Amino acid sequence: MSISPWTVVERRETYAGPIFTLEQRLARSPVTGGAHAFDVLVCQEWVNVIALTPEGRVLLVRQWRVGNGQVTLEIPGGAVDPGETPLEAARRELEEETGHRAEGWEALGVVAPNPAFQTNRAHTFLARGARLAGPQRPDENEVIDLVEAPLADIPDMLRDGRITHALVHCAFLHLALRGGLRLEGFERKEPGPASAAGVP
Repeated sequence: MSISPWTVVERRETYAGPIFTLEQRLARSPVTGGAHAFDVLVCQEWVNVIALTPEGRVLLVRQWRVGNGQVTLEIPGGAVDPGETPLEAARRELEEETGHRAEGWEALGVVAPNPAFQTNRAHTFLARGARLAGPQRPDENEVIDLVEAPLADIPDMLRDGRITHALVHCAFLHLALRGGLRLEGFERKEPGPASAAGVP
């Protein structure tokens, strides 16, 4: 069966905030012709940065998240500001959250965080040769603890729940698919013991 796009016949903004705008969209089915209401979060593009030091360690950030009320372990990232490219935003977020600048940058991939009701994409970048260039400069609503970990430890951190952020999981999957992170047993149908990772 061929799937055709629905026709959006009406958009109504119901909330506008600093992080997203909430719209109610009325869309018409190409099959039945019926119109249905959908809630849509109109969000800025996002970036994630896997930053590696010259020694091959990953820069991680630990911070409290209001959504789940927990302290989470993540990689640097944030929203793309108006007028910025995703790469420019990635460079800025890395320096703001960690105080580091990187020598080499590579785009790893793009995902849609949740196309069911979000409009944006998340861009993942690999930053090599990350070195401390100054102090952290987090936003006023951020308190960030910088953590370094061997790249080889990341698969275990993903498996055992130390890293729970879905987009961080996606970022390291991008790296694994590029051959930059070994995920042995990746193809297994059932969970198996954690194994080593390495940089090619």
